[in-house]
Amino acid sequence: MISQKTKYAIKALMTLADEVAAGGNALTIEEIAQRSGAPKRFLEHIMLDLRNAGYVGSRRGRAGGYVLVAQPKDISLGTLLRQVDGPIAPLPCLSRHSYQRCEDCSDEASCRLRKMFGQVFWSYLLLIESLTLEDVLNTGELPEIGVP
Repeated sequence: MISQKTKYAIKALMTLADEVAAGGNALTIEEIAQRSGAPKRFLEHIMLDLRNAGYVGSRRGRAGGYVLVAQPKDISLGTLLRQVDGPIAPLPCLSRHSYQRCEDCSDEASCRLRKMFGQVFWSYLLLIESLTLEDVLNTGELPEIGVP
């Protein structure tokens, strides 16, 4: 399950992408909050995370606010999930980026939990790594990737 913070981050990015597509300029936190439905108090922290990740830029002054600086096709949902929420694997021993051996596991090679969740997770990972913000903007329909 994705966190509320990740949902707000995706909604903020969608709002900024829509503004770019409409030929608009930078949006203030208030404008992003109003258009995306995300609370302003959460957006302040989220926008800083998105700026640090290189997805958005900020401008000061009268025409200031936030702008999308990355192309939607270049914003991977898998990468975004990790940047906002941390590891996405269901078990620490399955994480590619934050691997940790499970404390209560004596042998990963014969661990049935690892094997079962691993099969499900790799299918999920294949899909989530192939999706981008552009896919979300295109009515939220999944692209054809050959997975039933």
